[in-house]
Amino acid sequence: MHLEQLTLIIDDYDEAIRFFLDALEFELVEDSPSFTNDGREKRWVVVRPPGAATGLLLTRADGERQERVVGEQFAARVGLFLRVGDFQESYARMRAAGVEFVTEPRREPYGEVAVFLDVAGNRWDLLGPRPLQ
Repeated sequence: MHLEQLTLIIDDYDEAIRFFLDALEFELVEDSPSFTNDGREKRWVVVRPPGAATGLLLTRADGERQERVVGEQFAARVGLFLRVGDFQESYARMRAAGVEFVTEPRREPYGEVAVFLDVAGNRWDLLGPRPLQ
C-alpha cells in the first residue's frame, strides 16, 4: 500500500507545471483534459519527484472558497517535505531557479533543512539526507 497522490490547489496550471519541473526538477506524470462534476473543463495534472511513487495533483482553484486557500493549505505551517540526496546542490540550484527560501539552511537531528515557498505560497521543508545513526 502507498499514498498515490495529494492535491495542491494552485492559481494557474502552466505556471505551476513550470515551477515543479524547472525549479524542483519534478517529472510531469500526466496532463490530461478533464471536467468538473458539473461539466466545466479542467485539467488532470500530476507531477512527482523522479522515481517517487507519490505525486501531487495540481488543481486550479474553482470558486471563492478554494481561491482563499491557495498558498494557505497548511495554515502557514510547513506542509510538504522534499528530501534530497545532496542538500547543498539542491539548495543552490533551487535558489538559482528563483525559489524563495524563507529560512536559512540549518542542521537539525533529522538532517539539513531550509523552508521554501512553492509557486502558490505553501511552505515546504527542503531536507538533506538523514544523518547516519
